[in-house]
Amino acid sequence: MKALILAAGRGSRMREKTDDRPKALVELNGKPLLEWQIDALRHAEISDISLITGYKSESFAPYGLPSFHNAHWETTNMVSSLTCADTLLSKEPCIISYSDIFYESAAVISLMEASEDIAITYDPHWLSLWKKRFDNPLDDAETFKIDQTYKLLEIGNTPASVDDIQGQYMGLLKFTPTGWRHFHDIWLALDDEARARAHMTGMLQKVIEDGHMDIRAIPYENEWGEVDNITDLGVYAQS
Repeated sequence: MKALILAAGRGSRMREKTDDRPKALVELNGKPLLEWQIDALRHAEISDISLITGYKSESFAPYGLPSFHNAHWETTNMVSSLTCADTLLSKEPCIISYSDIFYESAAVISLMEASEDIAITYDPHWLSLWKKRFDNPLDDAETFKIDQTYKLLEIGNTPASVDDIQGQYMGLLKFTPTGWRHFHDIWLALDDEARARAHMTGMLQKVIEDGHMDIRAIPYENEWGEVDNITDLGVYAQS
């Protein structure tokens, strides 16, 4: 199993903290976010870890990790960045991690053990964390619905209420080569503008709507978090 960390973005909502470094290198409790992810992946016995870079890519040189580069990171979204690693994803099963999250190795192991071609982790108890992060949790929430077998039924739409959200997608997922090719083909079928704008949950929803491949949702109960802005650093410092 290999791992790929999406670290192309600047993270403009971190304001001055990303003037001289990518968001992935902003420190949380004294350690860069990237190192939280690398540590969790290595504790899950994944040693083959690559990066997808963009903004200030030279900042990652001290880590000595293989990398793919999205030269158009300023005008494209996360899925475009991910496609820069098509040669890797087409050949090997791979854990994909956002670079602005932290989690424990248990989340990675649960994905490694999943037999499905596309699998994601989610937090079924998301609301307590979102209440700490936002005055109104629905301001930064998307629909998330599963059935009794943990098959993902809906993700990424605007919720009408918390009843539309059975969990929070964490930004951690797995593709097998078969799963990646299916996902990639659906992305390629979009027009140029839609491909550039495509984000991960929107593309996962398109896989659901396509109906030819199931997505497994795996509940995760341990500590994790998403660092979206400077305020989040304070939230997790207190936790």
